[in-house]
Amino acid sequence: MSSLLQKHLAKRSQGVSNGIYSVCSAHPWVIRAAAEQAAEDGSLLLIEATSNQVNQFGGYTGMRPADFRGFVLEHVARAGLDVKSLILGGDHLGPNPWRKMPAEKAMEHAVAMVTQYVQAGFTKIHLDASMACDGDPIHLSDEEVAERAAQLCKAAEAACNPNNPPVYVIGTEVPVPGGATHSIEDLDVTSISAAAHTLEVHKRIFEAHGLSGTWPRIIALVVQPGVEFDHDSVVAYDRKKAKPLADWLRTQREEIVFEAHSTDYQLPEAYKALVEDGFAILKVGPALTFAMREALCALEDMESQLVSEPQHSLLTQTIETIMLREPGNWEPYYSGSPEEQRLLRLYSYSDRIRYYWNHPEIAGAVDKLIANLFKIPISMSMCSRYLPAQYVRLRRKEIAGDPVSLIVDRIRDVLRIYSAACR
Repeated sequence: MSSLLQKHLAKRSQGVSNGIYSVCSAHPWVIRAAAEQAAEDGSLLLIEATSNQVNQFGGYTGMRPADFRGFVLEHVARAGLDVKSLILGGDHLGPNPWRKMPAEKAMEHAVAMVTQYVQAGFTKIHLDASMACDGDPIHLSDEEVAERAAQLCKAAEAACNPNNPPVYVIGTEVPVPGGATHSIEDLDVTSISAAAHTLEVHKRIFEAHGLSGTWPRIIALVVQPGVEFDHDSVVAYDRKKAKPLADWLRTQREEIVFEAHSTDYQLPEAYKALVEDGFAILKVGPALTFAMREALCALEDMESQLVSEPQHSLLTQTIETIMLREPGNWEPYYSGSPEEQRLLRLYSYSDRIRYYWNHPEIAGAVDKLIANLFKIPISMSMCSRYLPAQYVRLRRKEIAGDPVSLIVDRIRDVLRIYSAACR
C-alpha cells in the first residue's frame, strides 16, 4: 500500500522532477502560512515536529503528539485545505531529548515517544538513533544506530493503523538540527560509500529483526548535500560537489530519495537544483520564523511612528530583556563580545529567538503591537518602505492589510520559493 507521500515522490521514476518541502515549526503563524500556501497551490502539506518540540512529556512547546495534530488541524481547516492533503511527520525521533541518560533508559523514552506519534496519526517517521547517550562512545557505529532504529521501527509498526502504515526516513545529518555552531567553510557532501553503507546496514539489520516488510516504506535517506548556515553565512548548494552522490542515487533500484536538512536561506535557484538532483524532501524551519521576526520588527518600526510613545509595545526591548534573563537557549551557541551577542540574538540565521516567542512577556508585547496596529491603519506608502513585497500584493488586493496578514504573507515569501522548486 502506497502512502500519499510515496505516490507523490514515485512520479520521479516517470521523469517528473518533483519534490516536497517539510515545514518544521510549531508557531501558529507559520502553520497558518503553510496551510494557506498549500491551499493556494493545491498541493500536499508536510508539517513535522521534532522530538524536542513535541513528545510524551510535552517537549519545549508543551504539546504531546495528539495535541500537535489538533493544533495543526485547526489551521488547516481555517485555510480551507482538505485534511486529506495533510501529512504529519516526526523529525529526529529517537533518544535525543534524553541523551544524558543511559542508553537503555533513553531508548525506553524514545520507544514511548514514537508510539505516541504513530498513534496520533503521524505517518512520516524519521528514525534517528544516531546520538550518543550516557555511557556510549562519542560516535556510535552504523550497526548500533541501525539496531536502535529497528527497535523504534518495531514500536511504530505495533502502534500504526494497518490501513495507513507510516513511511520511514533513516540516517542523520551533521551538524545538529537548527544550523551549525562551528566553522562551515569546509563542508563536505556525504560520500557515496557512507550513504551506501548506511543503507546496506539498515536493510540487513531490519531484516534480522523481522522488519523486511517495512523496507518498501523506507522512502528517504538523510544526507548532507553540502548546504548549511551558521549565524551570518550560508553555504550555497554546489551541484558539481554533489554530482557523484546524485549520480549514485540514480543507480539505486529501491525507490528512495534524499532528505536534505538545513536548507534554509539558499537562493531560489538552489532549491530547484536540489530537487532535480534527488534531494526531493527539503526541510525548512528557522528561515520561516526568521521571516516572521523581520515582519514583526518592520511593524514595530511603523508602530514607533504611528502610536504615541507611552503606548508602544516595546517588543524588541522585551525580547532582549527576556533573552538576557533566560540565556539557556542562546548562550551556548552565540560567542563573541557583548555587542556581537546582542546582534546575534536578534539577527542570527540560526534564529535562537524562535524558542522565546511563547514566553508570556514576549507574547504580550507581540499582542500589544498587533492590537496597536489594528487600531491605526498602516498606509500603503509606509508599507512600501518596510514590507515592499506585501505592498505590491496589497495594491493588487491579493492580501488583507491587517498586521497579522502582513506577517503571514511575509512568511509565505519563503514558502513560495520552496513551492516553486518542488512542483
